Amino acid sequence: MLTAPIHQPMQRSRGEASVSLDHGSAGMRLTGLRQHGSAKCILPHGPTGRGGQPEVVFLNTSGGLTGGDTLSYAVTLGARARAVATTQTAERAYRSSGGAARVRVTMTVGADGWLDWLPQETILFNDSQLDRRTTLDLAPGAGCLLLESVVLGRAAMGETVAKVALRDWREIRQAGRPVMIEPLALTDRALQTGAAGLAGARAFASLAMVGQGVADLLGPVRAVLDEPGVTAAASAPDGRLMLRVMAADGWPMRRQIARCLAVLRRGQALPRVWQM
Repeated sequence: MLTAPIHQPMQRSRGEASVSLDHGSAGMRLTGLRQHGSAKCILPHGPTGRGGQPEVVFLNTSGGLTGGDTLSYAVTLGARARAVATTQTAERAYRSSGGAARVRVTMTVGADGWLDWLPQETILFNDSQLDRRTTLDLAPGAGCLLLESVVLGRAAMGETVAKVALRDWREIRQAGRPVMIEPLALTDRALQTGAAGLAGARAFASLAMVGQGVADLLGPVRAVLDEPGVTAAASAPDGRLMLRVMAADGWPMRRQIARCLAVLRRGQALPRVWQM
């Protein structure tokens, strides 16, 4: 007797990690740490960090994302607290057999605090689907540096990305008022579009800096936008500094971003996990 095959649902990864830091009389201190599932969070130098500024490193132990996976990272800084947060390695979005992987990044910075959110690249593989939302709430007097970079496949492996679905939303609010909203929808059609799309680029990045005096850094940043093989431009509208970068490969883009970060972070070293 023939019986219908039993279809077992595919296993999906779930991850959630959050960290809270406050600034007290003795310096920076860890006030909260939660991690669940595939998401982990480490402070490799402790709450004080290198030079007194903590480094928060998030990692996804599932090794990548595919359709149906969910991942959540959160950072909360108290008043006058300063930190840099990053990811342990590049995040990978693999081919989806159904639906999009979902990533949520939520950050809050207290009054007169500062956060650098410097994740490493997101690598999109062919047929991948990714829905990501990054929100950052700044209290009065707080500031931030926000980076997002995307690479289409691995050029060294001869990979070609012809089909992809990326929905990316980045939003910065200060005292409850939106100061930057940046939606991005990357589809198959955009990959095939000329100058109105990526124009053949395999890597692109967007960097935003919000805070007092950031416009003063526009000239120094423009002075280092000369990495071979990279197209980049910077502007400083209404108390923000915005940088866009495109390249034929991820490595020259990474070098260009590192040089810009050296200017914007006033010579501070990159997080050690970047391994430049």
